[in-house]
Amino acid sequence: MKRHGYIYDKICDLDNIRHAMMKASLGKRKQTRVKAILENIDYYAFQIQKMLKNQTYTPTKPQIKIIEDGANKKTRTICKPNFYPDQIIHWSLMLQVEPIIMKGMYEYNCGSVPNRGTSYGQKAIRKWLDTDRKNTKYCLKMDVKKFYPSIDNEVLKSMFRRKIKDTNCLWLIDTIIDSNIGQPIGFFTSQWFANFFLEGLDHFIKEKLGVHYYVRYVDDLVLLGPNKKKLHKVRSAIQTYLESIKLKAKENWQVFKIENRAIDFLGLRFFRDKTILRKRNALRIKRRIRKIERKGFLTDKDASAIISYWGWIKRSNSFSFYHTIMKQIVNIELARKVVSMNAKIRNHQGRRFVAKLQAT
Repeated sequence: MKRHGYIYDKICDLDNIRHAMMKASLGKRKQTRVKAILENIDYYAFQIQKMLKNQTYTPTKPQIKIIEDGANKKTRTICKPNFYPDQIIHWSLMLQVEPIIMKGMYEYNCGSVPNRGTSYGQKAIRKWLDTDRKNTKYCLKMDVKKFYPSIDNEVLKSMFRRKIKDTNCLWLIDTIIDSNIGQPIGFFTSQWFANFFLEGLDHFIKEKLGVHYYVRYVDDLVLLGPNKKKLHKVRSAIQTYLESIKLKAKENWQVFKIENRAIDFLGLRFFRDKTILRKRNALRIKRRIRKIERKGFLTDKDASAIISYWGWIKRSNSFSFYHTIMKQIVNIELARKVVSMNAKIRNHQGRRFVAKLQAT
């Protein structure tokens, strides 16, 4: 494996830090604390550069928020790092390290990866089911137990040492990793570190276990195969591998015949000859449509949600659902116009903001 060096100087470059500031500030430039930093961008960029070059950066304590996520109201702990200096330093690091992580990434790892959203995995599963019936008779579904908080800091750091040889860059990575136990949900670095942590698992499944059809979405795994016996052996091998990196698979794994059951994954249910919406997603859409009907108008947030729902619908056999439930209240063309109009307003404001910064 090629180890990468000469990264830290690029991280500390003022242009890289300014770029990180602009990236980290997206969607929050009206906030007082963020605006204050951006109005004096050169000064604060220089301060961050000094922290990094002198290796005096110490992560600050993040804000903690408990949320109930999804229809099943699963409790999650969200950590929100401070914009200055933490979020900016996270972005400064990842602008340089992201391409290195991407080089070794498995093709169908599609969670929190640019240009590989849920639609990417959905298309892959549908294609495999349609084109190779013989080798997609059975499905193995499994996921990792409490994935983010269970990531072992020492194991993660050793993985980075096999990929990166720049000692200064490794110091910054270690500093961010050691600021928490496991990887906190809410850090920009966490989604990349978590994906990188399972890179070895992806290669193990594809190259050692010889699984042809496999998709991973963060810690959710779906594998397709020709027979149940082989998938049970694969499951056992995956569990052993996870234990070797101090993770555990959930006990609710499933191996089933696709002719008898749908693959419930990535917001859709995949049958042998059709794809339909997951029940709770259909219910979510109905609730949103009822709210829009009661309001009598379409907000930017509503329109963005409708476009997202349309993505699910067009990749499934759910056009009758769109025509009977959605189209009478709001159609996709109107939603796109609302989103486009608001995007133009935001872009215009953003250009004025950047021009103002450059003029000062």
